[in-house]
Amino acid sequence: MRRAPSGKKLTSLPDWLPIDVHHYLAHTASGKSIRSLARGAGCHASTVLRQIRKYEARREDPLVDEALQRIGHRHYPTSSQRLSIQEKQSMTKQVRIVAKNCETGRFTQEAMRVLRRLCETGSRLVVAPDLDNAIVLRSLPGGETTRTAVLDRDIAQTLALREWIHCDQDGRVRQYGITQAGRSWLQEQDESNVSGLGFAEAATPFDNVDPVRPLRGAIAESPLAVLARRKDKTGAPFLSGDLVAAGEQLREDFELSQLGPRVTQDWDRFLTGHDGTSQRGTNLAGTGPMAARARVQSALRDLGPGLGDVVLRCCCYLEGMEAAEKRMGWSARSGKIVLRIALQRLRTHYDDMVGPHGPLIG
Repeated sequence: MRRAPSGKKLTSLPDWLPIDVHHYLAHTASGKSIRSLARGAGCHASTVLRQIRKYEARREDPLVDEALQRIGHRHYPTSSQRLSIQEKQSMTKQVRIVAKNCETGRFTQEAMRVLRRLCETGSRLVVAPDLDNAIVLRSLPGGETTRTAVLDRDIAQTLALREWIHCDQDGRVRQYGITQAGRSWLQEQDESNVSGLGFAEAATPFDNVDPVRPLRGAIAESPLAVLARRKDKTGAPFLSGDLVAAGEQLREDFELSQLGPRVTQDWDRFLTGHDGTSQRGTNLAGTGPMAARARVQSALRDLGPGLGDVVLRCCCYLEGMEAAEKRMGWSARSGKIVLRIALQRLRTHYDDMVGPHGPLIG
């Protein structure tokens, strides 16, 4: 139950919603006066007025507008009387999905995954009006771009409403970047080391002597991005765009697989031999954690020990090349060659599995 600073009850709005949103919806959807809201909150009327004007201006952002409509429909039903039956049914379905996500903690996990991606140099969250999903794209050297994450539109709406992302390019296709508030929240989550999120700690140890290694959070560049900037002897990028995309696809599946149960999956078993599980009946083209885990297992089995080791360390655990070489006992500067060979094999694997253009995102 939300409470004003004075202790008076407001409504059953979610705990994560700012008090500003409650004041805005209470005024615009239920018709409460600014003075009554100010008395309930124990603040001056001009403060509430600024809050209302702020969110009225923010409704120019489609994600914020959609989020406010969704919340208003649930908590202020009279505000949606003018909607058609189809619109009400669609909005009711979205409300149920969001409520389920909040109850299971999925939002926190997804927000951490996406905000980590947006911390990387050249990354933008892209939203189009005719797509149910939003995507994160990252610019590569040479003008190429690669997809690094896909998220549900309701997650993107909540990120915008909480001011963790901000639209920096208007148009039919809008682009969003991470804000300082988003970076601060992500840093707090990483430092809290809460168990069970799937990102506060990585999978179980890679071998029997390595300690549990946490994933590196809020890094500006992944090991693949660093290698993609380097040039080979001919002056071409050391890692081409399709190889970077293959590594990012594996990382995306790895992160998605950590959102479900058994977040401490021992991936070492899929490199050294059969792990005792079967993939029969598993839908590799699905969108849930189980399907993502199956895709990672399939890729690691195809690569095998050695090649699978290096992509798991560099693409999924985000280990630097020097650290990976040291852990695996390889000579200096040899790891990047093995990694490139592994990514070529991985690219072939994905082409055989889902085709050269990858899965649909809409």
